[in-house]
Amino acid sequence: MSIAGTPTSSEFERDARAMHDDKPLSPGSIAIGVIIGRMSEFFDFFVYGLASVLVFPRLVFSFAGDPVTATLMSFAVFSLAFLARPVGSLVFMWIDRTYGRGTKLTIALFILGGSTASLAFLPSYESVGVWAVVMLAVFRLGQGFALGGAWDGMASLLAMNAPQGQRGWYAMMPQLGAPFGFALASALFGYFYANLSDQDFLTWGWRYPFFVAFAINVVALFARLRIVASREFGELFESHELRARPVLETISVHGRDILLGAFVPLASFAMFHLVTIFPLSWVTLYGGQSAGEFLFVQIVGAMVGLGAVVVSGAIADRIGRRSQLMIGAIIIAVFSFSAPFLLEAGGKGQDAFIIIGFGILGLSFGQASGAVSSRFGREYRYTGSALTSDLAWLVGAGFAPLVALGLASEFGIIFIGGYLISGAICTLAALTLSRILDAAEHQAPAGR
Repeated sequence: MSIAGTPTSSEFERDARAMHDDKPLSPGSIAIGVIIGRMSEFFDFFVYGLASVLVFPRLVFSFAGDPVTATLMSFAVFSLAFLARPVGSLVFMWIDRTYGRGTKLTIALFILGGSTASLAFLPSYESVGVWAVVMLAVFRLGQGFALGGAWDGMASLLAMNAPQGQRGWYAMMPQLGAPFGFALASALFGYFYANLSDQDFLTWGWRYPFFVAFAINVVALFARLRIVASREFGELFESHELRARPVLETISVHGRDILLGAFVPLASFAMFHLVTIFPLSWVTLYGGQSAGEFLFVQIVGAMVGLGAVVVSGAIADRIGRRSQLMIGAIIIAVFSFSAPFLLEAGGKGQDAFIIIGFGILGLSFGQASGAVSSRFGREYRYTGSALTSDLAWLVGAGFAPLVALGLASEFGIIFIGGYLISGAICTLAALTLSRILDAAEHQAPAGR
């Protein structure tokens, strides 16, 4: 609604789309925008995740008494973002409906980038006491809150513009942002960690990646706004394909589908932080090789994961996304039996854990988004997909580093395998139930 004749953000967006009517976006252009957007989000989160192992236990939780307890405290704060993300979705869905997608994305990405950049100025516990912990928690909550608002519908737009028979190929493209973001964050941290003294790294070196995050978010914002202003986005928005709906209304209509969809990617989401954040903490605390060396091994692993994500698209188009996810979950379950032994086998075993783990993760994660989005009605697809993603990340990945390190340090590394296999079981059960429900719904008209 306009106030005193002032155009709303939504009206400005419609004008922008009219200006772009003669410049249609190709699926390739949409894909680039989606990848840049996802890469910026994952870069922010991985910069924080790496610092939660290498920096915050010593800078903020130095009072903990021992490195393991300090790292567990750091991982507890790491989890706060996943709790704040659904709250962010709730607030930003209202902003989306009231002021437009462009306004929502601008606010969300500036909060995300601002929260990440603010961490670069974080003082130590020795200098300000408990306020260092409070500021770390507030900035982490800001990251999660903003990420809930960064859901833009771009992945759905890309899928809807995908050529026939290539849905799996285009579905994997947004997932490329994760290995790109992780590799960039690891490269920055690895460079400063390897080339600075321990004191210089802890004093100022670790802060630079957080400054870079804000610049990347600005680039991502313009890439996303260009797509929001496109004719293709406008047509799907006006037809309700990409329009935000009230959250409670969406839950009342599609609550079962949201819950089911959240459990579908649990195998890959459980694996996600167990090959990125957790193993770095294990190497840092229990040895095998230096953290600097391990970071560069993880970059190699991310590139393997990148290739596996691409391969997942080709496989999914041949056998179907649901079958692809089931195979991925089975492979993760098999890997769970060897994962603990690789982590305890020294440097070579840890390297193998990362390389193999990223390859398996890419095959599963590449098709993890929107696996049951077809179950959402047209008007609820955008909001339903956002809520499903929030719940899946919360249940599957939000507490993974904390739980994994807690179990491994208290009861032994063998419990990591149990954690992985539980995620695989959840994915297989959700996919099986989804198939049963789909079959029942297709048979229902014939039985009437």
